[in-house]
Order: sequence, then C-alpha cells, then structure tokens
Amino acid sequence: MVLATNLGFPRIGAQRELKKATESYWKGKISREELLSTGRELRMRHWTMQRDAGLDMIPCNDFSFYDQMLDTACLVGAVPARYGFAGDTVDIDTYFAMARGNDKAPAMEMTKWFDTNYHYIVPEFEEGQEFRLASTKLFDECKEALDAGIPVRPVLIGPMTFLLLGKNRGAGSRVELLDKLLPVYAEILKRLEDTGVRWVQIDEPCLVLDLENHYLEGYRKAYAALAKAAPDLKLLLTTYFEGIELERNIDVAVTLPVAGIHADLTRGSDLFFTEMLAKVPDGVVLSLGVVDGRNIWKNDLSASLDKVERAVQTLGQDRVWVGPGCSMMHAPVDLNQETALDPQIKSWMAFARQKLGEIVTLTKGANEGRGKVSGELAASDEVVKDRASSVRTHDEVVRARAAKVDEAMLSRKSAFPQRRKAQQDALHLPDYPTTSIGSFPQTQEIRKARAAFKKGELSGADYDAAMKAEIESVVRFQEKIGMDVLVHGEPERNDMVEYFGEQLEGFTFTKHGWVQSYGSRYVKPPVIFGDVSRPTPMTVEWSKYAQSLTKLPMKGMLTGPITILQWSFVRDDQPRSQTCQQIALAIRDEVVDLEAAGIHVIQIDEPAIREGLPLRRADWDAYLKWAVDSFRLSAAGVQDSTQIHTHMCYAEFNDIIDSIGAMDADVISIETSRSQMELLDAFVTYHYPNEIGPGVYDIHSPRIPSKEDMVDLLDKARKVLQPWQIWVNPDCGLKTRGWAEVEPALEHMVEAARDMRQKEKSAAA
Repeated sequence: MVLATNLGFPRIGAQRELKKATESYWKGKISREELLSTGRELRMRHWTMQRDAGLDMIPCNDFSFYDQMLDTACLVGAVPARYGFAGDTVDIDTYFAMARGNDKAPAMEMTKWFDTNYHYIVPEFEEGQEFRLASTKLFDECKEALDAGIPVRPVLIGPMTFLLLGKNRGAGSRVELLDKLLPVYAEILKRLEDTGVRWVQIDEPCLVLDLENHYLEGYRKAYAALAKAAPDLKLLLTTYFEGIELERNIDVAVTLPVAGIHADLTRGSDLFFTEMLAKVPDGVVLSLGVVDGRNIWKNDLSASLDKVERAVQTLGQDRVWVGPGCSMMHAPVDLNQETALDPQIKSWMAFARQKLGEIVTLTKGANEGRGKVSGELAASDEVVKDRASSVRTHDEVVRARAAKVDEAMLSRKSAFPQRRKAQQDALHLPDYPTTSIGSFPQTQEIRKARAAFKKGELSGADYDAAMKAEIESVVRFQEKIGMDVLVHGEPERNDMVEYFGEQLEGFTFTKHGWVQSYGSRYVKPPVIFGDVSRPTPMTVEWSKYAQSLTKLPMKGMLTGPITILQWSFVRDDQPRSQTCQQIALAIRDEVVDLEAAGIHVIQIDEPAIREGLPLRRADWDAYLKWAVDSFRLSAAGVQDSTQIHTHMCYAEFNDIIDSIGAMDADVISIETSRSQMELLDAFVTYHYPNEIGPGVYDIHSPRIPSKEDMVDLLDKARKVLQPWQIWVNPDCGLKTRGWAEVEPALEHMVEAARDMRQKEKSAAA
C-alpha cells in the first residue's frame, strides 16, 4: 500500500518555545537541563502530532537547537581547533560557540541553505582533518521516539552534501576527505541498525545541482560503502528544492544502492517526474514530494492525486510514498492559531500541521480510491476556483502601469563617474566613509511601546514621541563617535520585510506564522496574495524627522523588491517576475518621495538577490535579468546627486558579480567579516566600478571586534580596492545586538577608518 510520510517538521514550536528557551539559556536564565527538557517536550509534541494525523513514517533528528548542518559537524567531530574541544562528545556550549562565537574564537561562517532564507553553519575542514563519532544526539532522539512507540525514520545529512557544502581550509578538495568521513557514517548507520529502525532518510539535496564528474564518482563511492555498512537498513536517498539534474545526476542517483528515492515534484518539472518513473529501478520505492513544504497555499489535491495515481499505475502501490517536497521546517506550524486572518484568504492556506492532513488525504485516495476522499477533493477544487476568480487578487490599475515599464525607466540619468562627482559635491565625504547598515538595537522598551501601540494601549501621539526620542538618541550617538553617514535606527520597524508589506496593497499578515531564519532568529513572512501597490508613503516622515536633527547626511532605509519577494510567502498563481516588478514600482515611488523630502542617500537592501538564484545554471540568466531589472526600476528615478546604496549579506555571490555590477548601485555593502574578506576574491579579477563597503563587524556574534581586527580586514580590502571605493560598515543591521556590544564595536569601527585614512596620508607623503 501507499505510505504517508514526512521529511521534517518545524522545530521552533507553535509559540516559539525553542527561541525562548535557547535565548534564556544564553543569558544564564535557565539551566542546561531546562533547555534540553524543552527540546524533549517539542520533539514529543511534534512526533505525536504527526502520528495522530495518520502518517505511517515520521522523521526524527529533524530537530535542532540551532542548525542541522552544525549538528552533523558535531556528529562527525568536525569541530575547528579554535574552540578547544578535546572531549569525547561535543557539549552544548561548544556547539553554541561554533554557531555564535565567544570571547576566544569567532563563529563559523553562515550562509543560505540553497535558495531558501534559512541559514546554515558552514562546516570547516582543517589541514589534517580527521573525523570521529562525537555526538549521541541522533541516537538519543531515535531512542526517545522508539520508546514512545513512534514509528520514526532518522534523518541524516548525506556525506556528499555535508562535504560539498563545507569549506576546506587545508590542502586538496573536499571530496578527498570522503575516505576519512565514510567510516564514521558507517559506524552511525550500524548503530542506527542496532536500535531497530528499518529506514534511514539520507538527505542529499546537492544532487539537484550541476555537479562535476568527480563529485558524482564520490556519490558512487559513498553509497557503495554505506550499503555494506548496515545491510539490513534501508536507505531513502532524499533530494529536494528541485528535480534531480537530468543530464548526468539522475543516471547516477537511480543506480545507487538505496531502497528508496525521494523526488520533489513541487519544484521539479513534469519531465523530471516522467524520467524518474522510467528510471527508478525495480524494487526501489519512489517517495513523491507533492505537498509544498515551503509555501502556505493549500494543495491542489486533484492535481496532486493525478501524479500519485500515475506513479501507482507505473510502479504499484507498494513502491509509492506520499510526502512533502522538502522538510516542513520552512513553513509555519499551525494555521488554527490564526484567528484574525481574513476568512477568505485563510481558506486558501495550509501550514505544516494542515499539510500533514493533505498528505494523509492523498495517500488515502491512492489506496482506497477517489470516492473515499471525494469531499476533500471537492473542497480543494473550490479553493482553486475561488483564488483564480477572486477580484482581490487582480488590480487592473497595477497591471496597466507595469505594462508601460520600458528600458528608459531602468537606468539612472548619468553613468557612475558623473554621478559620483555630483554626490561628492553634495555630500563631502572622506575616503573610508563610515556608516551602518540601518537598524540599531531594538531594546525591550522599543518593543513594548510598539506592542502597546498595536494593542491600542498607547496613543498614536505617545507612540510617535517614543520613537522620535529613540531616533534622536541614535542620531546623537552617531554624531558623538564621528560617523559620516547616519541612519535613524529603525525603532518603528518590526521586520525589514513585514514593515513594508504592512503598508502595501496585496499583502496580508499572520500572528503566529513564524519560521526559522537561523538559530533563534525567527521571521514572520508576509503573505503576497494579490497585485502589489503603495497607497501612501511608508518611511518618508520618519526619515525627514531624522534628517532635521543633524547636518550630516541621513540615509533613507528601504527593503528592495527581490528581498521583499524572496522573504514573503509569494502567490503561486502568476510568475514571480511579475510580482517582483509590481513591488519594484512601489519601492520606486518611495525612493522618489524620499529624495523630494531632502533625503539624498537612500539604501535599498537586497540581501536575497543571490538566494533567489535558480539552482541550475541554465536558469540563471533569465532570473538575473528580471531581478536586476527590478532593482534598477526601483532605484533609477532619482537625480545624479542622490546616492543609492544596496546591501547584501550571508550569500556566496562571487559567481554573479557581473550582475551585481549591473545593478549599478552607487555603493554596495556586503558581509565579509566571518569569511575574513573571502567574498572579495571576486574583485581580484572583476574590477568593480562603483563603491563598496566590505563588512568589518560580524553582528551575528556577541564578540566585540577590536579596532585592530577591523584594520586587518580593511587592509585586505585595500589590496583589491581603491581608498575612494571603500566604505566602513558592519556586516548587517544591529537590531539583534545590545547597546553594550554595539557602542564599543562602532567606536572601534570609526577609529579603524581614521587609521586607514592616516595610513593613506602617510603613504602619499
């Protein structure tokens, strides 16, 4: 019979219990045992929920206190030497030090998990790297579930994906480490086999990427070894976020000695599905990812059941499973908590808990026939029809304006050299100008005031007064330490996307729709359900007020169209490029209004442009064309003397540097401190024509960098950039840090910029 299964469930808790516990532990407010107890309670709650929903097989080890790649690094003993780990098993404090850094060592690098907004900790492989079993988490959690009678399937990041997504700090390539890593994986599988589990889910999402031949040989080698390690254990080779690459990877994947293969049909093409049905070997299970684990729209059950029935007809019931395309960790937990959502829009949605029901319905339909689920199918068909015909999703004025966008609207009036001269005449900035990315610490007082205002407990006038007082405090601090271009600190803003979405047409919002971005950083993405427009200015009054407090340049802060798109739950009934263009027109209106209000430095953040890049290179050009055009459309409506900034963080974008140049921002700021300026490697061969701020302060770590740390990073930047090109700024916004950290760090940053100016003056003498 067809089985209902899952690949992973949100670990955060419906009330964000995991966030509260981990942050309390970091602050010393709860004990280690209290933290671990919260983890046990969440795991049991989620396992029970999935069992009660009717799943036949439930994942375990999908829970993490921070990140699954970090968990795997600890599991195989890949702990960098700087953390001083010398024990048998990695303790929780070493684990968190690797993720967050401490007074003795900086954090490990962090970057995006494929094309999602989730960040993983990048494994580091040092010179002479050895591996050994150094964590019992996997086995402990498996035993917890089995003792409770939960039919679990342990989840393990596959050896090739682990190596390919890591960074080798020593000699040789990452795949050369496979011989050292495989004995540890063999030991892991043998121990799992001894616990009594029948299946193990091995996640190898790298199989959807364009892979070189020696990596494919690595897959063959790895799985030949794993099949021998625990012959009675069945392996589910799990891929997601795209279909398995068809030119070469699929022929390797279907010949690996595994008992099942998972295919993401929510992202993979129909051609990929056809190829899988034709090529999956006799006796091998095909797990069908037909429920979207990354978005919040209800499944089209009739269309999905068509695919399941097609697979059953080809392979037979015993070789077909039904599940989500990927782990549901990218979806909110439970729609039932959303009591304030518009009823019609809510009727179109499904969160993780509701998606379990969709999986079970599809499985029942495949096993017992459509007649047994006719009511569910009819309700689903009605939702599809309702969304397609609703006047709330279509605005003819917005569509008519978008149809008139032409090439002239995508370009600034003059080329950068002419713009730079006009901007220097207007702004009078020194070499190595200092600024910050935008937000300043969001204190408890700020959050309380915002919450009270939303609840109606604080009047609009009192709220404005509180926010203006905070803005003035931030401005005076920046003036005091000698910053060159100021920001207002964004005390009035919650999330950098949610804040704008709340003021745009075509968006709606949840109260409890949280998803994990990294560690204890959770976001509540807006929902784009219809055509997007800007009814009124969104930031102008706050920026005008901040500029009125100082004679120094005040930077207006906006989130760019690609990032608003990527960090929202996006409508799936039209091309993403069309939605992005609509957002770009709305941001363009805001940029023009800011300039008219006297703001002549405007930052349009685009940290998600690399994140949105398709996983296949063949699809890159089309995406980069509409993404770059959307940014340019948002920015190009101003005069030459207005300086346009953009910001990008925690993404490998060296391979799209030409497109970043094509965005034609006057200044770009990027994350570089965790990677020790590694991201500037691209500038050795690509002579970036405009100005750039390589981040010198890692704001995701509690560690306060010294002036000397920052000067060292700026010296590295100076080797590939000219002094007039280099801005000095943190990696990212400061909202998650406390003032006790921010004040000394920014003081050191300003001092570092002064040192660099003095160096240049001495060198020229």
